[in-house]
Amino acid sequence: MNKEEFDKANVFGKGNSNVNFAQYFIGESFLNPLTEAGKCPVFLANVTFEPRCRNNWHIHHSTSGGGQILICTCRRRLVSRRRKRGSKP
Repeated sequence: MNKEEFDKANVFGKGNSNVNFAQYFIGESFLNPLTEAGKCPVFLANVTFEPRCRNNWHIHHSTSGGGQILICTCRRRLVSRRRKRGSKP
C-alpha cells in the first residue's frame, strides 16, 4: 500500500508525532486524539505507525473497566496479551 492509498484508508487522520509516548515505540508513531481527555468517559485516539515501527511491551492501567481497547483499521497487527492463571485465550 502506498502513502496515497494509506492516507485515503486512514479515515481518522494521521495526527502529530507521538513524542509523549515515544518511549513505548521503536520507530515513528503518530497520535490523533478523537475525544478530549477528561471530558469524555472514554478517551479515544488514532495511532498511526510508520512502516517497521515496533511497540514495546507496556501496560495500560485503569482504576475501573478496561485499560485499552485496540481497533486495527489497516494492515496487520501482532498483539500479545498476558493471561491470568486459569483464564481462557
